[in-house]
Amino acid sequence: MDVTSVKPVRTLIVDDEPLAVERLQVLCAREPLIDLVGTASDGNAALRLTEALEPEALLLDISMPELDGMGVARALGQAKHRPAVVFVTAFDSFAVEAFNVAAVDYLLKPVAPERLKRALERVVDRRGTAEPGAPAVSWVQEFWVPHRSELIRIAAEDIERIDAERDYMRLHVNGRSYLLHQTISALEERLDPDKFIRLHRSTIVRRDRIKGLKHDGGGVWSADLGNGEEVRIGRTYLDHAKGMAGR
Repeated sequence: MDVTSVKPVRTLIVDDEPLAVERLQVLCAREPLIDLVGTASDGNAALRLTEALEPEALLLDISMPELDGMGVARALGQAKHRPAVVFVTAFDSFAVEAFNVAAVDYLLKPVAPERLKRALERVVDRRGTAEPGAPAVSWVQEFWVPHRSELIRIAAEDIERIDAERDYMRLHVNGRSYLLHQTISALEERLDPDKFIRLHRSTIVRRDRIKGLKHDGGGVWSADLGNGEEVRIGRTYLDHAKGMAGR
């Protein structure tokens, strides 16, 4: 992205730790994509300043006393002016909650300059894609998953299959897989049913990956995913799967 031709993002920092605010201010001063309009030290102040200053993005800490970052994001979801939320936190355990409130990105402290830039580029990319005050999309569009020393973003539409492994979900994406701490039932509720279908108590598949349904005898059916890959269909989900073929 050529930042010289892009209008800087009006940004508000929200963090209750003065040292964390100072570090972010230094990073923001070095990033041409950012126009820093102010700072807030708690959630309630963040809401007041958002209404007064109308920032385009919030660099928002999660762990704060009284109204925390998640509470701020939920409150802004109903606001007339809803800025993009970029969470900045020392903990990776809130990633699942973050996509529930339609955050644009999730940065781990200490924030690297290149990660901050990527987050702001995402804010810029989303300019004009949603009306102010419009309700958040109900179906999850993306996930953050741990990978080495960072969290990476995976678009829901890129996921081919999801397999349950106890309290974790294994997301299969373009020949690779990633673990997400989430139950399959909770995940199923957030996925667009027009794009994903649950075939087994431990398996969800993207609908367009299913090439056909196969009767293996004895009332056992499986879904052909192509390239010799098959997924057994659980009896509980068989009628739903057959519904894809109008049966």
